[in-house]
Amino acid sequence: MTPPGLVISAPASGTGKTTLMLGLLVALRARGLRVHPFKSGPDYIDPAFHSAASGIASYNLDSWAMPDAMLRGLARTAGEADLVLAEGSMGLFDGVATRGESGTGASADLADLFGWPVVLVIDVSGQAQSAAAVAKGFASLRPSLPFAGVVLNRVASPRHEALVRAGMETAGIRVFGALPRRENIRLPSRHLGLVQAEEQEGLAAILEEAGAFVAAHVNLDGLRAAAAGGLSPAASPAIKPPGRRIALARDTAFSFVYPHLLDGWRSAGAEILPFSPLGDEAPDGSADCCWLPGGYPELHAGRLAQAGNFRTGLRRFAQNRPVHGECGGYMALGAGLVDAEGVRHEMAGLLGTVTSFAKRKMHLGYRLATLLAPIPGYTTGTRLRGHEFHYASVLEAPDIPLAAVVDANGEAVRESGSRRGLVSGSFFHVIAEAT
Repeated sequence: MTPPGLVISAPASGTGKTTLMLGLLVALRARGLRVHPFKSGPDYIDPAFHSAASGIASYNLDSWAMPDAMLRGLARTAGEADLVLAEGSMGLFDGVATRGESGTGASADLADLFGWPVVLVIDVSGQAQSAAAVAKGFASLRPSLPFAGVVLNRVASPRHEALVRAGMETAGIRVFGALPRRENIRLPSRHLGLVQAEEQEGLAAILEEAGAFVAAHVNLDGLRAAAAGGLSPAASPAIKPPGRRIALARDTAFSFVYPHLLDGWRSAGAEILPFSPLGDEAPDGSADCCWLPGGYPELHAGRLAQAGNFRTGLRRFAQNRPVHGECGGYMALGAGLVDAEGVRHEMAGLLGTVTSFAKRKMHLGYRLATLLAPIPGYTTGTRLRGHEFHYASVLEAPDIPLAAVVDANGEAVRESGSRRGLVSGSFFHVIAEAT
């Protein structure tokens, strides 16, 4: 059985879910509890903070992209934990309009599937008893949803807290804690979200402060007692690795790889051989494929352009072995990358794609791609579920399209990726094979 758990969610983004999540992980860990974190939806950054706070790898659970068996299989990784905490994304019921593999991608799907009650973080700034109407609506909108209660955030004063609590009591909503306004534990952000955990200066101190803050203002015993659920987890479907020996770009410019994919590759017997393009390292010559993940190449374009050993080695590798790039990796495989100041930097030149950040435009959403050619690990015609999240514009794309791509509503997406010889790439991040 999976351990009892809770889903930490909110009415909307920006209400304090991550602060509460990290504080709970630290505070409960300090009590000697083993707390297994998860993250709802496609997110590379939050799980790294979860892992830093809990000491346990955090996995994404995505009901739109992942079949039921994969979700249950990933839940099995929490088998030895005392408690599960799953951080939601956006608002509790926010997902797409069309159902995917096992849901719409909403955090509420996970609460329903695993029986993990929801703890709603409510930003009560600018309101008092009216906050209870928000909580009551979320608690009752979906009758099947297990709902534990709320944590109040950005409380202005003891009087403000008393008024909000009075409203919640009238509405029959349990309050697990009230967090006063606090600015010194905010995490820095940039255009794709929070600054990555591995780049965060003073992260240990920030996490310690978050843990102390939450422990002082939240009923930890009450939350643990409210945890519930625990389905018999199934074996996760096998994930075919892109090769037996995989040269994987891995540094602060190329860090967006889902842990469940890496675990799936290793479980299938593959060996992962990391190398650092920023360190001017070439892919291992003994590898039989090369994978360049997404990340932030636009922040390091100058260094990548000067990394002659990396680019020469990658070109040599691609002469007789497949190379694939996702998002940032795709941009690095192209002919050039124009940074935010309008300066063009030479990239690997294995594809003809030229991308630009001089005029940023957000591209965001779930994607269903049907491959028009093979990529490492997947054959022509394979349907893949994933997502796209970037701000780059494509200036030139002279190569053959890699895939036919649609969004969650079935509408065609222009960014179809590129292929040239044994080299392929796209802005599409793979999460799982479509059933």
